[in-house]
Amino acid sequence: MAQMHRRIDSGISFEPHAALDTYYGALGGRDLLEPLITRIFPKRIALVSSFGAESAVLLHMVAAIDRTLPVIFLNTGKLFGETLAYRETLTERFGLSDVRDIRPDPVDTAHLDPAGDLWNTDIAACCGFRKVLPLQRALAGFSAWITGRKQFQSSGRASLNKFESDFPRIKINPLADWPAQRMAAYVARHNLPVHPLVAQGYNSIGCAPCTSPVTDSEDVRAGRWRGSETNECGIHIAGKDETPTRAESCPVQ
Repeated sequence: MAQMHRRIDSGISFEPHAALDTYYGALGGRDLLEPLITRIFPKRIALVSSFGAESAVLLHMVAAIDRTLPVIFLNTGKLFGETLAYRETLTERFGLSDVRDIRPDPVDTAHLDPAGDLWNTDIAACCGFRKVLPLQRALAGFSAWITGRKQFQSSGRASLNKFESDFPRIKINPLADWPAQRMAAYVARHNLPVHPLVAQGYNSIGCAPCTSPVTDSEDVRAGRWRGSETNECGIHIAGKDETPTRAESCPVQ
């Protein structure tokens, strides 16, 4: 274990997310989160949570490590009322003290979506000003952020890694290889509150106009943007700058 925490030779050039995977990729869940939150990125890491169908697991883990960790919640203005209530339930239950309600810029809303129905004609533009841009602003000053994405959620996430480059930050998926059964077992073991819409077949929950229930034979995320070619809102689109960085600027120790 001591070897995992030594600093890599500063003369080697490499990609920081790959280095983190080398040292910590075998870990998962709370075992992975603890060193990242307390030693690797202290005060420079945030959790981005939708407070959706599976969010309680990751929020519970984070709260057990540091209840003051910033939790970024993208309040798009189009969420289910049940999601807003669930956010309050989990925040109180876990004692989270820094849940940040991030909303779209009112000027953007007035200019781009005055009627509130942009989702029906341009999904990318709607997600862009309601989620992508607000998240970019909210992540300013952080070196890393945590997501709750998992491989089982859709075919597009089947090869999801625990560490990704999201230049200039590192994106971390600590539950990437957790199957649905393990998630359910964790919820049951810790008696975690379940999002009220899950019982109605909403296994992945985003904005109300763009979310529908799914059947047992569908991917978990099949109900997101149903009938369109969209499968991600934009905050997890690949292809960002992954320029290798010299080891002395990488936090792996």
